Amino acid sequence: MPPVVKNLIIINALMFLSTIALQRTGIDLTDLLGLHYFGSEAFRPHQIITYMFMHGSFGHLFFNMFAVWMFGSAIENLWGPKRFLLYYILTGIGAAILHYLIVWYNMAPDIAWMEGFIANPSVEYAEAMFNEFRFSSGILQNYGLESGYANFVEAVNSMQNATADSKSANVASNFMASYLEAYKSAPNVVGASGSLFGLLLAFGMMFPNQHIFLLFFPFPIKAKYFVLGYGLIELFSGIQNSQGDNVAHFAHLGGMLFGYLLIRLWKSKKVF
Repeated sequence: MPPVVKNLIIINALMFLSTIALQRTGIDLTDLLGLHYFGSEAFRPHQIITYMFMHGSFGHLFFNMFAVWMFGSAIENLWGPKRFLLYYILTGIGAAILHYLIVWYNMAPDIAWMEGFIANPSVEYAEAMFNEFRFSSGILQNYGLESGYANFVEAVNSMQNATADSKSANVASNFMASYLEAYKSAPNVVGASGSLFGLLLAFGMMFPNQHIFLLFFPFPIKAKYFVLGYGLIELFSGIQNSQGDNVAHFAHLGGMLFGYLLIRLWKSKKVF
């Protein structure tokens, strides 16, 4: 096992154990080091690096590290430790960038709507409330906003019935401000999957005709076809939904995209 791959596995395992241990003291490393939406108060610049060393479960950690060992060892032995580590980090950053560009695109209309309501909690906004906007029960519960939501609904009903006073508008506006911040803080990405998909892409480009044996596939498949097929599956999954499966498909694609661009750049400069 080459040194960078070995140390990456050790660091990821230690971070996972630390997350479990510190939870008992009330410290949430996933919240501190996972990558939040850049418009959230929970976002910190270091998260764009630290998120790729955090994992949500043992299964998440195990399968990511198994794949890092399987594909990363061949790449590190080919490129050397310095270039391999640079590639691993940059593809992880690229994965985060693409993922949150998609998140921003999806969230921007709702954020604009909420900001408009906060600035002007008018009867017109109140009447459109339950037709144009849907509150997430998960966000309400996880951020302790359920009682505030009940007061908000009462205030909105008052506004719709033309019985509102300035207090109702303030209650509605203050709750919406709290919900907006929770809404922006809720997306939190963890895991080495972006870098892993970058390694997968590199393996397919460096060893295109190497056969890969898969447990769920009846015969071996060449690496170049495996990478292409996996990329298309991720693209389809990302477009189709992906809010319910809790998988950052576009982060995976971001790792592959930035990996491809980086390899093409290095080849053009005859680095290898």
